Amino acid sequence: MERALPAIPMTETVMVRLIRTCVMGMGSYFEPVFRDMGMNEYAFHVLCLLLASEHGAASPSELSDLAGTSRANMTRILDQLIEDGHVSRAAAPRDGRRSIIRITPTGRNAALQAAPKMAEPLARAFSGLNEDELDALGRLLRKVIVSFDQHALPLRAAA
Repeated sequence: MERALPAIPMTETVMVRLIRTCVMGMGSYFEPVFRDMGMNEYAFHVLCLLLASEHGAASPSELSDLAGTSRANMTRILDQLIEDGHVSRAAAPRDGRRSIIRITPTGRNAALQAAPKMAEPLARAFSGLNEDELDALGRLLRKVIVSFDQHALPLRAAA
């Protein structure tokens, strides 16, 4: 590839490929658990984010940013979670144009029941790394995310 595309920095290109391969590989560990729960990974992630939030609530845009998905995809996820009774949507108290998503008791129960089912696939997925390697990987991935955030082009400029 380096000979065919000499203008592309290979080290960074390989990093992107490795990260994408990791993300795709994680699906095989977790998809069966999510399928048994009747939801997808993003829906579970949203429930976990809401469960961990101070008031069990967040705006759709906050959830989109925290889950790492587009606003449009978050709308679809939230619509399904609302239909399933896991979350509710209400107008924000000070700005009726904004909405607030709140976890319901059903959603809380779903997340709490799913969490133990995630322990074994998580342990298996990272079993090839020791504690120091996991710490180093976490630090490096956080650093990459900060770099992405700091150097991202505005969407209009990138289009």
